[in-house]
Amino acid sequence: MKLSVVMPVYNERTTLREVVGKVLSVPLEIELICVDDGSRDGSREILAELQSEHPQIRLVLQPQNLGKGAALRRGIQEATGDYVIIQDADLEYDPGEYPLMIEPLIRGKADVVFGSRFLGGAPHRVLYFWHSVGNSFLTLLSNCLTNINLSDMETCYKVFRREVIQSIPIEENRFGFEPEITVKVARRNLRIYEVGISYWGRTYEEGKKIGWKDGVRALYCLLKYSFKEPRIRTAAQAVPATDRSTVAR
Repeated sequence: MKLSVVMPVYNERTTLREVVGKVLSVPLEIELICVDDGSRDGSREILAELQSEHPQIRLVLQPQNLGKGAALRRGIQEATGDYVIIQDADLEYDPGEYPLMIEPLIRGKADVVFGSRFLGGAPHRVLYFWHSVGNSFLTLLSNCLTNINLSDMETCYKVFRREVIQSIPIEENRFGFEPEITVKVARRNLRIYEVGISYWGRTYEEGKKIGWKDGVRALYCLLKYSFKEPRIRTAAQAVPATDRSTVAR
């Protein structure tokens, strides 16, 4: 079983070596696809150095800063693993939780797994109140429009069966990726699971990039794709071996 980790990178030189080290230390077969999105702070040079040291790293260079969604689209196209997970380069999410994230996939129970920052008892850094209000509102609206019951639509940690995510056209170039992919997953009637994860959020002084304009865009994307995206019937999912006797009855 191979896990493709798609990591968009834009001006993250202060955290890059540490996050790559954490990803590669996970006891799984890892393919780390780093997509540099036009960094100007030396991140590209660090990535090239890391690639020369670690054969698991594949480096993709965007010609200019095109946005997180564009970087993810490129990285997902390059993935060859059985499963694909999204990893930010800013240390807000812990790669040590990959085994927890992929367990429902390995057991044949899920096609997509969201890592929720609001489920379970894992530690969370206390930060901005209005960010939490905005996140809750967007998640609630997403649930109303898609008829699924997520607790954290805007989470970075999403893992997919590779053939699932590579079959979904990604149109958003910036932070609209999260609402877009949530709507498109829901419209395909895929099996979606959530697992609780930890979260070590950073402040704007520490390099946080998402702002209120991205929240407005997320709202627009939820409405846009909810009305635009048709429902798509997916093929019947394989039944795990442990469940076949039950189904046969």
